[in-house]
Amino acid sequence: MSETPSPTTEQTPVAVPARGSYRESRRIGDILRKETVGGVLLAVMAVVAVVWANSPAADSYFALRDFRIGYEPWHLELSLGAWAADGLLAIFFFMVGLELKREFVSGDLRSFRTAAVPIAAAVGGVAVPAGIYALVVARSPELLGGWAIPTATDIAFAVAVLALIGSHLPSPLRIFLLTLAVVDDLLAISIIAIFYTDTIDLVPLLVALGVIAVYGVIAQRYRSLFDRHAFAAWLVLLPIGVVAWAFLHASGIHATIAGVLLAFTIPVLQGKGSETPDRAGLAEEFEHRFRPISAGIAVPIFAFFSAGVAVGGADGFLSALTDPVTIGVVAALVLGKPIGIVSTTWLVTRSKRFTLDPQLRWVDITGVALLAGIGFTVSLLIAELSFPAGSPEQDHAKVAILLASVIAAAAAAVILGARNRKYRRLSEAERVDADGDGIPDVFQTATDQTQK
Repeated sequence: MSETPSPTTEQTPVAVPARGSYRESRRIGDILRKETVGGVLLAVMAVVAVVWANSPAADSYFALRDFRIGYEPWHLELSLGAWAADGLLAIFFFMVGLELKREFVSGDLRSFRTAAVPIAAAVGGVAVPAGIYALVVARSPELLGGWAIPTATDIAFAVAVLALIGSHLPSPLRIFLLTLAVVDDLLAISIIAIFYTDTIDLVPLLVALGVIAVYGVIAQRYRSLFDRHAFAAWLVLLPIGVVAWAFLHASGIHATIAGVLLAFTIPVLQGKGSETPDRAGLAEEFEHRFRPISAGIAVPIFAFFSAGVAVGGADGFLSALTDPVTIGVVAALVLGKPIGIVSTTWLVTRSKRFTLDPQLRWVDITGVALLAGIGFTVSLLIAELSFPAGSPEQDHAKVAILLASVIAAAAAAVILGARNRKYRRLSEAERVDADGDGIPDVFQTATDQTQK
């Protein structure tokens, strides 16, 4: 006969941030370690672009960025910068889609107890920055189109900052940061699809959706079609994915959305009819193959072509700093992000269902929230969608993103660095396995025992 939980147990509040299962903690730790190298490459390529764009050889940078290549009858004669934004960044969005699906299917977002707080925090971290930006540019209605620029979080850049300061961020804060960034990306993707699509060509859109459906059928049945050889599935699905991307690009919807839609069709777990239905599916295989391409090639190249802004010397930089766009984006990322995330998290913990982890302090949540103010990759993309190419507004928005990312990173480094001794002790406690069963004692719950 099963034991009925006592009322006291049912009313025990959930600690925020949630520690999650040991399996989830290890998975997220692996993801963050892989993103570190990509974050460093991202920063390096951005610096190279800024220096080159403001050097005596600036003309060669812009000539390279604006060099056009492709097949015009298919509407694919694009500049190298556009290929990076529409093409290479689709790989990044494919990875975002895979991570989103994994979180909702087998990760901590599948449970209300662990998903409620990071989802609420992400919503606050999008709404408050957008509101601050709108207030700053309220006297210039033509600038309101950039309201979504400060809504995204660049997890690779944030993780690179953690690596540089040698932070021993404990598992609950690592999971909170990644989950927050994942939900943030979902909101940013939705914003791009809804608010940055001017016209839609219905025929290419229907064809794209049909191709994505075929892609999904093959992906779901890859084990029977390819005799469980994931590499063969990759070779077949890749060209189909490219075709879907091309038709979605022709439809008028931003082509990076194709990466997300394709990723949503990839199975996270093996089918119920398999011998091991709870084991990882094709999503894990694709993540291993595509993450190095995304973090090591696609995103750094996009940063190289997107971050190169000709400031115009000291006078031009001062002019950019006084632009409402710059002030709005910097204020939204550096102040709006942490205010939105911390205040929303605090409000949620006022309920009886949730409480702040007793081993942490609100300064820890603030440090992570400041990291979320690094809105580099997706913010640059939205800046390009918000204002005309080559316009002062777009250039100033990019200057603001670069400046805000540096300020947010520095502020987070100061706060988290000051708490590093405490984090080191918590991290050491997470490795203690006194009973030798392979699961650290801090993760010992009934749920974790089933996931050994």
